[in-house]
Amino acid sequence: MNESINKLKILYDNWSKEKALKVAPLAQSGSYRKYFRINGKEKTAIGVFNPDKKENLAYVTFTKHFLRKKLNVPALFAQNLKENIYLIEDLGNTTLFTLVEQQNSNGKLSNRIIDYYKTALEHLIRFQIDGGKGLDYSVCYPRDQFDKQSILWDLNYFKYYFLKLAQIPFDEQKLEEDFTSFVKFLLSTETKYFMYRDFQSRNILLYNDELYFVDYQGGRKGALQYDVASLLFQAKTNLAYNTREELLSFYLTQLGKRIKVNRKEFKKYYYGYVLIRLLQTLGAYGFRGYYENKSHFLLSIPYALKNLRWLVEKNRIPPQLSELKKVISSILESEELKKFSTAYTEIKLKVTINSFSYKSGVPKDFTGNGGGFVFDCRSLDNPGRFPEFKDSTGLDENVILFLSKKEKVNDFMNSVNSIVGGSVTNYITRDFKNLMINFGCTGGQHRSVYCAEKLANHLKKNYDVLVKVNHSQLSNKGIN
Repeated sequence: MNESINKLKILYDNWSKEKALKVAPLAQSGSYRKYFRINGKEKTAIGVFNPDKKENLAYVTFTKHFLRKKLNVPALFAQNLKENIYLIEDLGNTTLFTLVEQQNSNGKLSNRIIDYYKTALEHLIRFQIDGGKGLDYSVCYPRDQFDKQSILWDLNYFKYYFLKLAQIPFDEQKLEEDFTSFVKFLLSTETKYFMYRDFQSRNILLYNDELYFVDYQGGRKGALQYDVASLLFQAKTNLAYNTREELLSFYLTQLGKRIKVNRKEFKKYYYGYVLIRLLQTLGAYGFRGYYENKSHFLLSIPYALKNLRWLVEKNRIPPQLSELKKVISSILESEELKKFSTAYTEIKLKVTINSFSYKSGVPKDFTGNGGGFVFDCRSLDNPGRFPEFKDSTGLDENVILFLSKKEKVNDFMNSVNSIVGGSVTNYITRDFKNLMINFGCTGGQHRSVYCAEKLANHLKKNYDVLVKVNHSQLSNKGIN
């Protein structure tokens, strides 16, 4: 990465005719692209490194085309696609999502934010119609259309990275048959327009009170409905449903000024595209959250499920998808998934203490904090080595007595209490809501369980916090 940064500095120097004085990485999103804010004495730019050459070609080609069409996208300052880098205009950090997050209260938005959404939808129509005219679709990556193959990729993404990882049961053959039927339904509407693919509030920047649009490199031909669904049903914006309907009506009115629109026909397919978008995003949350262990992605799951539940309650899911409907019901009833919805609902600091076996791996943090303390108990005397403790656990008196008499165990716990106590005090002062603490040992049965319980009792006695203890290995054996 240092090599790429140096190449970006050179590109910046050549473009700006001044020296790059500061290169600061920007927060990474769900992609593998790396963004940097590069400042010189007078000029600034956003440097991008992306190892995907085809995606870079699509972005650069689209950007040049959109600028010619006078669409609001960042200016392209310089490029070196051989080195997988380019420079674009710095339009600041304020996104439409930032504004929604600051002002949203139970899905209710200010008139100002509603107006921004309407403006974004007007721009969307220009991308879909004007942006699509004369566009070189041969550079689209990975497909030039949101066709059968593209939709099946999204559905299988959902199946393998969400359903399987969240342990949702399904009949493979019946679900595949539903996927085929669903694809046929979605593609029976008009699909000749430019489909932005990721038209959502995080990709809409507010700069000098103008909206600008980024991350369109995945664009291709497709249906008009997809991008509207992406914006209005974006999970964490949590828009009120009447607001969504108001904005949809506005979009259709504005669209009707450009092309002939049959509202009933549009909405017939619209909710199908809402569903495919929701399934695709759940797949992304599963891949990033479960598979890549980027647990903050999992925090969006409750919002996506809320939207999914609305589709079910409003009978918006195509009736022929019987197995998919069963799967969705299982998702909405899943106890595993419900834990995400309570991640931030506690008023007090919630301390989650886990015991685990290193053979099974460190427990995941579902609060978005990226994990907390991990204490290794394997250096402590192991009761599991003695026959009389084989069938006992750290919850049993004989094991408790054995470990409590060990000076090394007591010293270990005194150190843990001191370290954790400092963090608890700090977290309470800063109004943090979650702290995770893990104790691991070989089998997750004796030492880690004992230490977890000891810490839990210490915290309950000395701090005004909520404490939850999980013993994963004991649960697996039906002990706890």
